[in-house]
Amino acid sequence: MHKYIFVSGGVISGIGKGITASSIAFILKSYGFKITMIKADPYLNVDAGTMNPLEHGETFVLEDGFETDMDIGSYERFVNESFTRVNSMTCGAVLQKVIKDERSLAYDGKWVSLDYHVPDEIITWIKSVADNSHSEITIIEIGGTVGEVGNGLFLEANKIMKIQNPRDVIHIHVSYLPIPGTLGEMKSKPVQISVQLLNSHGICPDFLIARSRRGIDDVRRDKLSRYCFIKKENIISAPDASCIYDIPINFEKTNIGENIIKELNLKPRKTTLLKEWEAKTKKMKKISKSVDIGIVGKYYKSGKFSLKDSYVSVLEAINHAGWEMGVNPNIHWIVADDLEKDKEKQKELLKMDGIIVPQGWGSRGAEGKIKAIQIARENRIPYLGLCYGMQMATIEFCRNVLGIKDANSEEIDPKSKNLVIHLMENQKEILKHQNYGGTIRLGAWPCKIKKGTLLESLYKKYTNSLYNTLPVVMERHRHRYEFNTKYSSLIESKGMIISGESPDGKLVEAIELNKNLHPFFIGTQYHPELKSRFLAPHPIFLGFINASNKRKIFNILTIFLWK
Repeated sequence: MHKYIFVSGGVISGIGKGITASSIAFILKSYGFKITMIKADPYLNVDAGTMNPLEHGETFVLEDGFETDMDIGSYERFVNESFTRVNSMTCGAVLQKVIKDERSLAYDGKWVSLDYHVPDEIITWIKSVADNSHSEITIIEIGGTVGEVGNGLFLEANKIMKIQNPRDVIHIHVSYLPIPGTLGEMKSKPVQISVQLLNSHGICPDFLIARSRRGIDDVRRDKLSRYCFIKKENIISAPDASCIYDIPINFEKTNIGENIIKELNLKPRKTTLLKEWEAKTKKMKKISKSVDIGIVGKYYKSGKFSLKDSYVSVLEAINHAGWEMGVNPNIHWIVADDLEKDKEKQKELLKMDGIIVPQGWGSRGAEGKIKAIQIARENRIPYLGLCYGMQMATIEFCRNVLGIKDANSEEIDPKSKNLVIHLMENQKEILKHQNYGGTIRLGAWPCKIKKGTLLESLYKKYTNSLYNTLPVVMERHRHRYEFNTKYSSLIESKGMIISGESPDGKLVEAIELNKNLHPFFIGTQYHPELKSRFLAPHPIFLGFINASNKRKIFNILTIFLWK
């Protein structure tokens, strides 16, 4: 019989439900079980494609092109598997399906009810994913916090499934215990109230993940066990961790894996996965060297707060590669807008060992990104441009090397006479009708790598199971504008190499500078960060970190010799 694990959150958002679900999935996979996962989001958006990254974090793109919540990125990085659009379930998508069925008389003219037919559709969706994935355990993370109107329908589905098959469904609640500064004491009441809210939906959690700045003590554990009706051994202390990849190891120290499979009446089939993971985390902790990496972006500031969720996949890809290469990346968040006129901010870039310009949309911050790229190119600082970062690198090269001063992107200045980045042909009709959702070039597309290039050497040197099909690799895309091939010959005549193309040669997928001009300067139209995993870092990021580390060592030696 298939098993189901629901994961909910309480008290506040952002407490780590996604990382908790990912960690539990990895632990159960290490016990030999085939796992699949679903993110159930309460918003009415059909997908995450049109959401502002400052509001919701980055949009994570799957192999099949579906734009989803950033939590599914965590799932892939932890369990080292690729998911598809069915693994992302929004309330909007469920309602869309119910309304479509009602319009086609699928309900035989019955009165269609929000609290009856919608939970049934959710259950159908969950079971379909479980069946088609041939998995043994499905983990469903319910977005938002208990008590919100939006996730009530998912909780109703959870309750119904528990009633129907009580031995095959368990619930894990992730909740936060605050430690008010004025009191200095951990308070359990907010967690008790969030569990009571869960109880009001007819659900009594089997496990409680007690999140806090510090681990919980026996006093709080006893209290939570009594008032939340949860076994003491199933109350898992989850203090803040310095690194998210420590969490599966921390969880397993509490015997959570054994206790979960006991609740589900399963027998473990242990693998070596957990040992591999633990070995890597131990290796990480011994690293003493570091590199300084500047990320030049525009989705940082939210009021008085600075956020990094807009670029979480980039950040994780840098970390994966850094730890593999034996260095700790020091990330410097650089606001692109500040670089446009601030000379002191521009000088700060010279201190970086490597510079990345990640994805982006629109004109804001574009000139700042172009300035950062110019500094990286002229000072031979390792550079990696991702999607928009490749496009801006093309513009910078055309302006400052080729002398085409009005070189620009159609996205930024459609009136420019030299649109070296222009709108993809198939997008013109789409934009005319303002059809924005899910209409750009999305998902995994083939890229043919040019022989003898730096790009080819990286994929060959650092290959893993995802990249064993050279000279063609499959990489994920998310863009509406592209390199204008009318400028290809001119650009290549001055030392910029088109190192990756679509197999038909119509689309430019990657560029790089001749090694005589620059030690490491690569731009990709695709998003390599989306396929980086903790146990399998991406080859391009490994090459970038290696080049950044070499620059660091060279600078240190130069300073030493001058002394």
